[in-house]
Amino acid sequence: MINQYLELEKTINSWSFLANKIYVPHTEIEYNHLVNLLDELIDEVGENENHPLASLMEIIAILIENYENEYIPELD
Repeated sequence: MINQYLELEKTINSWSFLANKIYVPHTEIEYNHLVNLLDELIDEVGENENHPLASLMEIIAILIENYENEYIPELD
């Protein structure tokens, strides 16, 4: 039980630093922030699936895709 608490504490401390950078976007400004972040991650990670930030890049891409599906109309 103590180990689980320690891991949660580490997660809380890490998330406190990341929460203002990684989030579900609800505005165009937040969406644009994530697009810029994804661009930086693509520059860093490229196609290296073993890069430590590869899963973060995938998460950011999913957040962007969800926003686009909800708020940006498809072109006919």
